[in-house]
Amino acid sequence: MSLRKTLLAASIFVGLCLSVAAQAQDQSQSNGDATTPRRAQANKDQAKQLEGVTVTGIRASLAKSIDTKRNASTVVEAITAEDIGKFPSTNVAEAISQIPGVTIDRRFGQGERVSIDGTDPSLNLTFLDGHPVAQTPWLLGEQPNRGFDYTQLAPEILGRLEVYKSPEARLPEGSIGGTVIMHTRQPFDLAPNTISGSVGTVYNDQAGRGRPNASALYSWHNPGSTFGVTTSVAHYEEQVDRQGIEIFGYSPVSDLITNPHVAAQVANGQIKSTDQMAQETNGAYFQQHRQRDSVTLGVQWKPLDRLQFDLNGLYVRENFQNSNQSLYAITTDHIQGITGLSSNGNGQITGGHSCGIDSPGCPDHAITILDENVRKSVVTTKGLDLKGEYQGEGWALSGQGGFSNSGNPGASAALFSPRYYGGYTWDASKGLHFDDPAAARNPANWKLDNNSYYTHTPAHTRDVYGQLDFSKDFDSVFNQLLTGVRYTKHTESSSWLRYYVPASANGTTMASVGGIGYTDIFDAFSGMSPDYRNHIQADPDTARNWVVGETLGNNVAPDPATFLNNTWNLTQKAEAAYAQLNFANDNWHGNVGLRYVRTKINSLGYEAGANAALPPPPGSAQLSSRTFNDVLPSINVVYDTNNSVVLRGSAAKVIAWAPYNQLVNNTSLVDDQLTGSGGNNKLNPYSSYNFNLSAEWYFNEQSMLALSVFYKHIQNYIQTDALIERQFNSMFGSDTYTALAARPPTPGRQGNCDAHGFCDYSVLRPANAGAASIKGFTVSYQQPFGDSGFGVAANYTYSHGKSKAGQDLPYNSTSAVNVSPYFEKGPFTARINYGWRGRYLAGGYVAGAPPASVDSYTNVSASLGWQFNENFSLTLDGMNLLNEKYYQFDRTSNRAWNNYSTGRRYLASVHFKF
Repeated sequence: MSLRKTLLAASIFVGLCLSVAAQAQDQSQSNGDATTPRRAQANKDQAKQLEGVTVTGIRASLAKSIDTKRNASTVVEAITAEDIGKFPSTNVAEAISQIPGVTIDRRFGQGERVSIDGTDPSLNLTFLDGHPVAQTPWLLGEQPNRGFDYTQLAPEILGRLEVYKSPEARLPEGSIGGTVIMHTRQPFDLAPNTISGSVGTVYNDQAGRGRPNASALYSWHNPGSTFGVTTSVAHYEEQVDRQGIEIFGYSPVSDLITNPHVAAQVANGQIKSTDQMAQETNGAYFQQHRQRDSVTLGVQWKPLDRLQFDLNGLYVRENFQNSNQSLYAITTDHIQGITGLSSNGNGQITGGHSCGIDSPGCPDHAITILDENVRKSVVTTKGLDLKGEYQGEGWALSGQGGFSNSGNPGASAALFSPRYYGGYTWDASKGLHFDDPAAARNPANWKLDNNSYYTHTPAHTRDVYGQLDFSKDFDSVFNQLLTGVRYTKHTESSSWLRYYVPASANGTTMASVGGIGYTDIFDAFSGMSPDYRNHIQADPDTARNWVVGETLGNNVAPDPATFLNNTWNLTQKAEAAYAQLNFANDNWHGNVGLRYVRTKINSLGYEAGANAALPPPPGSAQLSSRTFNDVLPSINVVYDTNNSVVLRGSAAKVIAWAPYNQLVNNTSLVDDQLTGSGGNNKLNPYSSYNFNLSAEWYFNEQSMLALSVFYKHIQNYIQTDALIERQFNSMFGSDTYTALAARPPTPGRQGNCDAHGFCDYSVLRPANAGAASIKGFTVSYQQPFGDSGFGVAANYTYSHGKSKAGQDLPYNSTSAVNVSPYFEKGPFTARINYGWRGRYLAGGYVAGAPPASVDSYTNVSASLGWQFNENFSLTLDGMNLLNEKYYQFDRTSNRAWNNYSTGRRYLASVHFKF
């Protein structure tokens, strides 16, 4: 299926490229603009003139993006506000996924973070109006990520966006893949008293519900353009519905050999001792009412002809509360209850049966766990940025400074976790079927114990920054010198307080809790068992209130191990200075520069200790302070042939940093799965030598065919691997721990729990892994076909990333294809986007989630628009029209991990502008 889609896309792409070749020769000869030489200038007045160009329609916006690319002194891609509005998208990530080399991950059905030229999203930087935007995770268990979460920003606030794929000395350090710079709309760029906005709704067919959204922008400046104000507000809502099948781990049949039924099947050849069996099969149902409110303010003041100040403010409030329900058929905790297993003959156990309380004489009752995780999450982000610039005679001085805060102080989750002990038959791909479905639907048969808990997980982050720049113009080949200094300070903190339901609540049934209902889900997966599709559940608010009442209401003390394992803070300070020399003559232009950066990282984490002979110690602080000095040279050279062809080359040394939590020596554990994740305060920065070459043919107005080659020689790459570590299990003394301790001890693997509460965990931890490389190329093409109204933009990216040890690099897809034909004639516009990316390695998003590969993913979206008059228009967008599934698996064994469906999304909006 994926191969056919790729071949189809490639055929379309090649056909379009071939068709343009014959047409381009005549058009380039007849169009004078196409052969006019264009050279990028370091002159800031010219840059401002480009900013002020008014674009309307798809063709005009694509033309402006081409102008930005052609006149740049680096390898750069651009997208304008018109592009963002004309792509079928609900956030910026989905819009910029059309840029060559840019791919996005869709774990919840929409783009969140972007990869650039095959790099991990954490290795790319994003700035808004030249400054960082602080971020705090909204999902419980997710760790801070340096890659920008584009769901944070409403597309309406942006005026344009550039992706720098080759660095310059003047750009902030910290990116290996690329640097994204977003620009908000400013008063002097818009006509006085501009009013624009939209009103619409987003509908998810899987959730069966629509949600409203609206935005408005007002901009004014005085007649002399010496003072202006722009403000915008946006409200966005969406119902997220994700249904899936999850498997968190596998065990060999040899672990079950003490069961006589299993031993007999191995002996007679029905199954093999090396066959792998899912430790549980889980039906997962994630629901979220996602809301985002944002306000921006931009003030521009020009008290003198040569002096200007820009003040920008941002406020974003995201209400991302959600609930996740999981029905686990635990197959390995009660080994003696297994009565039979089935195999596919290729090393995989595909199903089996476990007896329960409804089977007389059953030696070890099966267990089914219903987890209802009800999460509260409200992330607030705010920031203020001030920029000033003075233009002298052939020189300029500018400064910028500000702060950005983000926090999720009330982040919490209540886990309501009743258990049922009846027998069941299970199938790895379809779920379980209870031996007595009527008994399984009786709330009196589902009992709670102290495996339910309430967790409070406040998180905060803050960025403070300041920068001073000076430029001097010269009347020579080397026409401008840029110098500057920059200071940044980032602080990050996280803390977990977990309160377990006390033992006095053990035996409470769902019948006594109340609020009982039954699900009707998993319509996205054919063949799913009825007991997965329609099983018992508690109302989320009822479940949360019961857990909170049993914990906080009874003054339960927080669990010390959870607090120690998950409490940490980090401060990263950087002081940088740079010098960059720009040059240009008739055919050549570019820049050469040097950037120096001194980085100091202070971290604090806790370790609970791992001495199996003693009770867990109270914990000890793990303090770390490290300083790094880096010198980063760069060069960019552009040659304009004066015949519609532009050649580029660049070379630079760059650095990047691991996610903040990975730089702290801490550990976060999932006790019932015996998995975890942790940091490493001995990590060095990523260090890479990057090289780019490109050839661009501008064969007609608004038309381009470009080839870009990239190579990243990474000297230090940070690899995350799962290792066995001995850790204290905070569920010690519970029924779950008793079941874990009953597993046969196997040295070097998960398990081996002892009478003191210590077990062997599989813990993901980063380490300095030595060299790695990423090499590849992009081909991009766009062209309007005369006055027909038709046009197309398309690109292909090849990227091959491997570590020195031969391991795959995260988020690196070997191939990615985008084809976007459009039609624009009179008041009507239409656009179809076909996007395909090959499979890629993606790390676990929450503590202990195993490294997983995401299968190839196809996204088809479409947009229709009608312009009623100069003031009003209507757009209809459809996203994920193929209802593609998000499938994760273990690439080394092809064993399934997760399979999710998020449904199709439809957006209808009325736009206005006065």
